[in-house]
Amino acid sequence: SESSSFQLSSGINAEYGGDLLFLTNQPEPVRVGDVVVFRVRGRNIPIVHRVLKVHEKDDGYVKFLTKGDNNNIDDRGLYVDGQLWLEEQDIIGRVKGYLPYVGMMTILMNDKPNLKYALLGLLALFVLIKREQ
Repeated sequence: SESSSFQLSSGINAEYGGDLLFLTNQPEPVRVGDVVVFRVRGRNIPIVHRVLKVHEKDDGYVKFLTKGDNNNIDDRGLYVDGQLWLEEQDIIGRVKGYLPYVGMMTILMNDKPNLKYALLGLLALFVLIKREQ
């Protein structure tokens, strides 16, 4: 079974902001209500939203419509111009669990570079002090 972890700066609910998400790519089908991480074609920013609708054809072709829990409308405005549905290749994985606040330090260091440098300086100082003991 393939699974991975993923850290987000924001999510579909307030509880996902800065959380470490655990994703799965198991072959079971994505269903309405599943929380998925997807990437819009041509953009590198992954998005975490809930599946609102699923369309399945007899030949196995499946397409999805997503919506953020805190949004009033579906995600068609986020998709590439002319794209009305996500396809299986757009889905990175389904959220199977999360650890709250684990990613907050990374977010803080990216948002406030001086904090990153201060922490690196403290770590270097700690190494130097321990080395001399």
